[in-house]
Amino acid sequence: MDQGTITQTTELDSERQKRAKQYARINRRLMLVDLFMSGLYILAWLFFGWSKALKGWITHFTTHDWLLVLLYVIVIGGIFYFINLPLSFYQGFTLPHRFELSTQKISGWITDQIKGLLLGGILGMIVLEIIYAVLRAYPTLWWLWAALILLVFNVLLANIAPTLLMPLFNKFIPLGDEHAELAERLLALAKRSGTFVRGVFKFDMSKRTKQANAGLTGLGNSRRIIIGDTLLDEFTPDEIETVMAHELGHQVNKDIPTGILLGSLTTLVGLYLAALGLSWGVKYFNFNRSADIAAFPLFVFVMGLYGLVTMPLENGFSRWREKRADEYALRLTHNGMAYASALKRLANQNLSDADPEAWVEWLLYSHPALGKRIAMAEREAELTTAGK
Repeated sequence: MDQGTITQTTELDSERQKRAKQYARINRRLMLVDLFMSGLYILAWLFFGWSKALKGWITHFTTHDWLLVLLYVIVIGGIFYFINLPLSFYQGFTLPHRFELSTQKISGWITDQIKGLLLGGILGMIVLEIIYAVLRAYPTLWWLWAALILLVFNVLLANIAPTLLMPLFNKFIPLGDEHAELAERLLALAKRSGTFVRGVFKFDMSKRTKQANAGLTGLGNSRRIIIGDTLLDEFTPDEIETVMAHELGHQVNKDIPTGILLGSLTTLVGLYLAALGLSWGVKYFNFNRSADIAAFPLFVFVMGLYGLVTMPLENGFSRWREKRADEYALRLTHNGMAYASALKRLANQNLSDADPEAWVEWLLYSHPALGKRIAMAEREAELTTAGK
C-alpha cells in the first residue's frame, strides 16, 4: 500500500475487538490442552516404566553416553511431536486462517515445520548434551556449571541470530529508495538514543501473516532494525518512528543484557531444583544416578513445572520493562498521538485484545494491555498539546 493513502490516525475497531477476544479465548483453551497433554505424556514415561525400557533398548545399540542421550531424546521427542502435530496444525495454521490472519499456504507451513524441527532439534540437542556432559563430570555442582555455560551459549545465539538463524525463515533486505526517507529518520532516531545499528531492514512477514511487527535484533555490532513488510505497508512514518522508539527504549534501559542475566539466574534456580528432583528420583524410581538418561522425563517435568510457577513473575517484570520502554518512546518522539494510533493499528491488524480480563493480563501477558498503553500515549499527547 502507498503510505500516502494511509490514514494519519486510526481508532480501535469494535468488531475486530470482539473477534480478538474470541481468538484469545480459543488460544488460551488450546494452551491448556497442550499443557495437559505435555504433562500427561511426560509422566506416563516415568510411572509406566517406559523411560527405563527405552534406555535399555537403546543400550543394545550403544553405550556411549552422548549417543545414548541423542537417541533417547530423538525417540521421546519424536513421538511427542507426532502426537502433538494435530494440535500444532490447528493452532498454527487452521485457526489463524479461520480468523483471516494467516496468508500462509500449507506447503509453507510444512516447510516451516521442517526447518523449525531441524534447527530446534540441533540447538536443543546441543543444550541437552552440554547439560548431561556437565551432569556426568560434576554430579554435585552440575547445575551451576550448566547455567554458566548456557549463559555464554545464549549470548552467542543472540549475536548470530540476525545473520545466520533468522534468514532461514525470512528474507531480510535493506530498505530501498522508496523508503529512503524513513530509513534516514530511523537511523537518526537511533543516533539520538545513543544506539548503534548496522542498518534498517525489512522482512517478508506477509508470506505468512497479515499481522505486523518490528524490532531490534542482535547485540553490539550485529544489532539492526527490522520491520515487517506488513507494518511498513500499513503504518504511517510517524507511527513507525514511535514503534521503533519503543524498541530503542529497551536498548537505552539495558533491557536485553538485563533480560539475559535475569533469564540465566532463573535458569540457575530451575536447574538447582531439577538437581534436587533428580536426586529424589534416583531413590524413588531406582535410577542409576542423576545423569541416567532414563530420568530425563523427571528433569523435563521439574523444569516445566518451575516455568509455570515463575511465569507470572517473569511476565510481571516484562510488563514493567515494556512500560518503561513506552515512556522512553514518548519522551524521545514527543508524539503521543502517533504512538496511540500505532498501538490501535496493531490491535486492529494483529487481532489483539486491547482490554483483557485482569487475571489474563497478570498471568499471561508479557506486555501491558494495549488499552492501558494507548491511554498512556493519549495522556502524553494531551499534555504535549497543552504545553504548546
